[in-house]
Amino acid sequence: MRHIKFFDTTLRDGEQAPGFSMKTEEKITLALQLERLGVDIIEAGFPATSPGDFEAVQRVADVITKSSVAGLCRANKNDIQTAWDALKCAKKPRIHIVIATSDIHLQYKLKKTREEALKMATDAVKFAAGLCEDIEFSAEDAIRSDPDYLCQMVESAIDMGASTVNIPDTVGYTVPDEFENLIKYIIKKTPNINKATISVHCHNDLGLAVANSLAAIRAGASQVECTVNGIGERAGNAALEEIVMMLNVRKDIFSDISCAINTKELYRTSRLLSGITGIECQPNKAVVGKNAFSHESGIHQDGVLKNPFTYEIMTPDSVGFPCSQLVLGKHSGRHAFNTRIKDLGHDLDGATLEELFKEFKELADKKKDIFDEDLDALVYGRTSNEKDTFRLDYVCFSSVYHHVPTATVVLPYIDGIKITDASTGDGPVDAVFKAIERISCVQSTLHSYRINSVTAGKDAQGEVVIVVEFNNSGKNIMARGFSTDVLVASAIAYIDALNRYMAKEKFKSEK
Repeated sequence: MRHIKFFDTTLRDGEQAPGFSMKTEEKITLALQLERLGVDIIEAGFPATSPGDFEAVQRVADVITKSSVAGLCRANKNDIQTAWDALKCAKKPRIHIVIATSDIHLQYKLKKTREEALKMATDAVKFAAGLCEDIEFSAEDAIRSDPDYLCQMVESAIDMGASTVNIPDTVGYTVPDEFENLIKYIIKKTPNINKATISVHCHNDLGLAVANSLAAIRAGASQVECTVNGIGERAGNAALEEIVMMLNVRKDIFSDISCAINTKELYRTSRLLSGITGIECQPNKAVVGKNAFSHESGIHQDGVLKNPFTYEIMTPDSVGFPCSQLVLGKHSGRHAFNTRIKDLGHDLDGATLEELFKEFKELADKKKDIFDEDLDALVYGRTSNEKDTFRLDYVCFSSVYHHVPTATVVLPYIDGIKITDASTGDGPVDAVFKAIERISCVQSTLHSYRINSVTAGKDAQGEVVIVVEFNNSGKNIMARGFSTDVLVASAIAYIDALNRYMAKEKFKSEK
C-alpha cells in the first residue's frame, strides 16, 4: 500500500482568504482537531508576516504532538530563521520554503532570471537544512513553468536537503490529464526524485482542484496539500474531505492507497471551522454540506428507505454526520451537557465548562429546545479573554416608531473601570455601534452586516456577522456575536471586532 500524506494548510493558505482570519486561540483549537482528524502535517502559518502569526505558529507547534507542524517562508535567510524560531519547539517541525519558477512570476514579481532564482532556492534550502531535518520545497506556479527548468529546480532542492518537493497549481490553471503527465515527467526526468516525497497543492479557480490532486496521486504523488471545506485564496484550495472520501469510496480505483485520516471526524472538523470563522460552507457542499445526505425527491426517498445505497454512495456515519441534533433541555445536568460538548469536538477545561453550563441553563430558560448548533454557538460566542480591552457589561435599546433610536452601553476595561455612554443612530444597531465608538475613541466603518438564524424556530439564537474597518486602517476585521436578542448579538460582534483591532495595534506597538 502507498501511504498518502495529508498536508493541511487551513491555518495558513485557508486563513489568507478574506473573512477567514483567526485568533491564536482559535488556531490552536482547530489545530488540535486537525490532529484528531489524523492529518500528517499542519501548516500553522507564515511566521515572518507578523508577530501574531509568529505567536500562532509557535503555540501550535508547542501543543501538537503527533502531526508535523510546518511554517511557510520565502527563499531568504531572514524568513527561514524566523520560521525556525517559531517551529523549534515542535515535536516534528517542518520548514516550508517557496519560490516562484514560472517565467511570468520571475519577470514581473521577483524580477529575477532563472539562474538567479535557482541560486536563491539552493542557498535557501541549504541554509534551512542546517537548522531542521524536515524541509519542504515548493515551486510556486509550477504548472506554468518550463518543465525542464522545473526539474532542474526540483533536483537542486533535493540535493541541498529537501525531503519533500511540492508541485503547486498556484492559479488553478491545469486539467487532470495535463497535471498527471507533468508529475510523470518530473519523476522520469529528475534523477534524484526517489529521495523525496512528491507533493501537490492545487487551487480551485476553475473548479478542478480535487480532480487535479487525485490525478497527481495516480501519477505518483504521495502528499496532497488541501484545506477543510476547500477554503483559501480566491476560489480556494482542494477540499480535504472530498479527496479523503474519494480515496475511501473508490477503492476499486485507488486500491493501493492508504491514509491516516479518521473519516468520522470530517463533519466535526468542518463544523468547527465554520463555527470559528462564522462562514458556513454551502448547503450542497460535497461530503459535509447540510444537504449532503438530504433527499426531497419522492423517487429518491423511496429508494433510500428501501436501501440507502440506492442514492447514498457513503453513509452519514462514515463522515461523522449526526443523526439527531436535539439532545438537551433545561432539565439536563452537567454530565449530559459536558458529554455532548465533548461529542461535538470541543476540548474545554473544567472552569470553562462550568461557565458554559451556566450560560446553557440561561439559554435553556429562554428557548424551548436546545440543538447542537446552540451548543456550538455557546462555545464560539466566548470571544472574551484575558487580553481583551473591552467587555460588554450592559446594553439598553430604545426604538419607537417615528422617534430617534438610542442605545446605552456600559463597557468595563480589563482593570475594572466601567465607562457608560449613549448615542442615537439611524436604527438601534447604528446607535449601539456609535455608543461603543464614543467609549473606545476608535472610529469605524461598517462594510458588512449579516444576521443568521442558528437554528429553526421563533426562539432561535441569532448570529450577527460583521465586517468592520477601524481608523481607516485599510484592514477589514470579521467578527460575530450570538444571542437570542439580535441587537445584543450586534453589540457583542462589534466589541469582538474592536478587541481584535486593539490586539493587532498592540502587536505593532510592541515590535
